[in-house]
Amino acid sequence: MSSGLRLTFGVIVATLMVGGLGLAEIAEPTNALPNPYRSIGNWARLPDGRSWGSTSGVDIDPDGASVWVAERCGAYAPPSLMKPGAPFACDGSDLAPILKFDAAGTLVKSFGAGLLILPHGLHVDRGGNVWVTDGLGRDGKGHQVLKFSADGALLMRLGKAGIAGDGADEFNAPSAVLVAPNGDIFVADGHGGNTNARIVKFAADGKFIKTWGQKGSAPGDFDTPHALAMDSRGRLFVGDRNNNRIQIFDQDGGFIDQWTQFSRPSGIYIDRNDVLYVTDSESGSVARNHAAWRRGIRIGSARDGSVTAFIPDPAETATGTSAAEGVAADAMGNIYGAEVGPKRLMKYVRN
Repeated sequence: MSSGLRLTFGVIVATLMVGGLGLAEIAEPTNALPNPYRSIGNWARLPDGRSWGSTSGVDIDPDGASVWVAERCGAYAPPSLMKPGAPFACDGSDLAPILKFDAAGTLVKSFGAGLLILPHGLHVDRGGNVWVTDGLGRDGKGHQVLKFSADGALLMRLGKAGIAGDGADEFNAPSAVLVAPNGDIFVADGHGGNTNARIVKFAADGKFIKTWGQKGSAPGDFDTPHALAMDSRGRLFVGDRNNNRIQIFDQDGGFIDQWTQFSRPSGIYIDRNDVLYVTDSESGSVARNHAAWRRGIRIGSARDGSVTAFIPDPAETATGTSAAEGVAADAMGNIYGAEVGPKRLMKYVRN
């Protein structure tokens, strides 16, 4: 076994060599990058009497300016806190968890009350349909992916309500969903622990096509597949969070590459110019297996893997999830971070 160092993606990368084959590339921490953004707190305004809960799902409307958010009904709700028989997140709430804000931060639409337990991942497809993963399940609800029209009509359910499983029509803690330009549906199925660790692919009508991945750390394995994004070349980016890497696949599950220079990915967003935005909500003082890295949002290129900017988490000593998990960027380049721990939606604009 041998190892070496090389300069790539604008950072130092250590390559572990076994028998001459590079099995893993581990970048040095990309903590000391410029931050050309300033934050705007309390940008998105909820109606009087309603306060923000945890949120990890955010995406941009096809208009390029409006922002969709999946919010956990006013509750501080990391998945690990659900207790049998106790109200949790949106379970038992009459609040609508799916929210649309205009460019000024005014709430213009809300829906989905009573349909979800833990809204986790959110994706808006090219037709304006809103897809949400329900990351927990009990009492005949959850462990599903729901498709809504832009007006809130429920159009499709994937998975069996309230049933955790690994069959072709089952999920166990689905974390993210993405719809490809041709209509194919990809679901990142699993949220660590004893849940699943795979990608599931469906046709546009919901018919199962295939699945790939298993619990592990080898290329093509997953440990908490937490986020999905697709670049202009049609490559599927998977935030393999507990393995501290992004994995890149073709749309049939063929492994292409893995990147570690974007830290421990909770959220991924790729814009029309292949600018890559990656959130890290767990490194440093939270995830001890990634202690040298700082939490925050890293910005770079999906084309060559370069990392060019970093918005740091101001809470340096947090012990639970902190800073953004979900991330999106509008047509003007403004960045939105959906935060579970601080219970808010942040906006970042260029200085």
